[in-house]
Amino acid sequence: MALFSKKLGIDLGTTYILVYLPGRGVVLNEPSVVAVSEEENTILAIGTEAKEMIGRTPETIVAYRPMRDGVIADYRMTEIMLRHYIKKVLGKWNIFKPDVMVSVPAGVTSTEKRAVIEATIKAGAKNAYVIKEPILAAIGAGIPIQEAHGHMIVDIGGGTIDVAVISLGGIVVSTSVKCAGNRIDQAIIDYVKKTHNLAIGDKTAEEVKIQIGAAVPIEEELSMLIKGRDYITGLPRTTEIKTNEIVRAINRELREMIKAIRSVLQETPPELSADIIDRGIIMTGGLSQLRHLPELVFRRTGVKAILSKDAQSCVAKGTGVALNHLDLYKKSIIAKR
Repeated sequence: MALFSKKLGIDLGTTYILVYLPGRGVVLNEPSVVAVSEEENTILAIGTEAKEMIGRTPETIVAYRPMRDGVIADYRMTEIMLRHYIKKVLGKWNIFKPDVMVSVPAGVTSTEKRAVIEATIKAGAKNAYVIKEPILAAIGAGIPIQEAHGHMIVDIGGGTIDVAVISLGGIVVSTSVKCAGNRIDQAIIDYVKKTHNLAIGDKTAEEVKIQIGAAVPIEEELSMLIKGRDYITGLPRTTEIKTNEIVRAINRELREMIKAIRSVLQETPPELSADIIDRGIIMTGGLSQLRHLPELVFRRTGVKAILSKDAQSCVAKGTGVALNHLDLYKKSIIAKR
């Protein structure tokens, strides 16, 4: 039986796409990037290979990020990317179309929702379901969302931060702000330009964020050598950068994220607020792994924040669980075809 009804969960992120196979777990985690040769109008690479090309291509090769701020910015490229990953996971000899569940940000519009469903069906799905990211993140983090208790989930990815209070399987209050990992990378690029007169690319900025970045100043700083192009001489140069510089560089972006969390807390009904104080704020998503981010959230809100296990793959895991128990989560499905 299992052979004929293939199921796939897809966390369609701005920076990474994760594919979940029930029974096997997360089987694919690749950048959402497509490299296109404009001369021949052909696809050169998708995913990790394409990401290697970002900032290193001749003019005729363009590396696209088809997802922006958690929603589809380039429809055709998204479809091509989805088809590629579905095929890669199921194998090219698979003749049965899978049921696919895809995540969307909490603030998604009906048009954006439709675009996701259409692209998924066109990419080879038999049925496509869409569920909001905070709900999937909560399921993936192992939160019993069906209970009459309030749970607060903060899911921070590359494009958006989704903050939601969930009770009885639904979202009570939520917000989705387009300030997350990518904006932090950009802030690092701007800071290095301003203070070190050095031009660095997205990829270097991301490495800096992961290796030495933090949300609050620390006493024993980490440091890293970064290489780039000097703005004044135009020549390559290496310089050293430390953690607390990064904390300063990304301060504004972090403030915006904290504001999103506080605004949801301020709108939460009192009974649920009491639950959240008891249980804490659950943090998921790639960027929630930034050093000491839960501590910053605690300092600014007074509510303890807990980083969930495998934070980056919570949403993908949630899609897998929801697919296996469609009847249980049917209230949460906001669109299907």
